[in-house]
Amino acid sequence: QVQLVESGGGLVQPGGSLSLSCAASGSIFSIYAMGWYRQAPGKQRDLVATITRGGIANYADSVKGRFTISRDNAKGTMYLQMNNLKPEDTAVYYCNAYPHNTVPWGQGTQVTVSS
Repeated sequence: QVQLVESGGGLVQPGGSLSLSCAASGSIFSIYAMGWYRQAPGKQRDLVATITRGGIANYADSVKGRFTISRDNAKGTMYLQMNNLKPEDTAVYYCNAYPHNTVPWGQGTQVTVSS
């Protein structure tokens, strides 16, 4: 069974940066477009960014210009570089296939932006 493991979260001050990683077992990276999602307390899980197998990226308006998604298919790993972080970016960040979340969700990684 494919497993997703997110890492790289933490506590950062507004304006700071973090780099998240998503490691996937199995062949998911060779089959699917992938996405980063986030869920803030009391809110639904939202799509943050997507990337096709060929590397074409798209972003939610709220993160455009600040976040960069990338992937290394050979390593089975996806990344999210987050710059100029804002308090409203605070959430648990998850990765999964896109658009259909065909893989069981991982545990996510907590990102907290606070002074």
